[in-house]
Amino acid sequence: MDLDDYDVLNSVLDDDVARFVRAMVPETDAVYEELAADNVADDVPVVGPEVGATLRLLARLSGPRRAFEFGSGRGYSAYWIAPAIPEDGELVLTDFDAANLEAARSYFERRGYADRSRFEAGDAREIYRASEGPWDFVLLDNLEEEYPETWDLVREDVSSGGIVCADNVMAGPAVQEDLALAAVEGDPDWDAMDDTTRGVVEYLLAVRDDPDFETTLLPVGEGLAISVKL
Repeated sequence: MDLDDYDVLNSVLDDDVARFVRAMVPETDAVYEELAADNVADDVPVVGPEVGATLRLLARLSGPRRAFEFGSGRGYSAYWIAPAIPEDGELVLTDFDAANLEAARSYFERRGYADRSRFEAGDAREIYRASEGPWDFVLLDNLEEEYPETWDLVREDVSSGGIVCADNVMAGPAVQEDLALAAVEGDPDWDAMDDTTRGVVEYLLAVRDDPDFETTLLPVGEGLAISVKL
């Protein structure tokens, strides 16, 4: 299933580089193809295969037993992560819309990932507060203005060597790119920023300056921030 025309996927990489990266994405399966096609058909945003493959590689490298995703939609990102979670591990998917999670559950059941997964409808922050850590892998893909609060929630619960990823931090509809870049370079114009850009900037500054984490930024999709607990 060709996602090349799905306009939310690559707003950072130029077209030739994006094609090169996509050509190196691991082979997918029939359930994934249906999941991706259904999201595209219903205009449900997804991170795309470049970010998905990156998430799965990071998870394989870090070997998480427990993972938590803030904002799972129909499970596109979590589907990429699931193979890296052991069968006796736990992957928590969250979304405000219970119907999205039921769709995710159906895909996961067909691929054999449901037994290691928990599907929780509601505010991801409240679900997280009701769940006990530690967590080895955390993905932030909830509302960008919630990123700073979400970081405050999770940072103490991440295991040593654990990873926190945040999507949509460089570009796309959530980020005023020039203002965000100026801010991380040390010249913030807080009054000019909208709420989502402010959330992204505050998050990036917080993770960059946190002495307990090391952070880098990968220019895939709309920008992926990766923080590792030291």
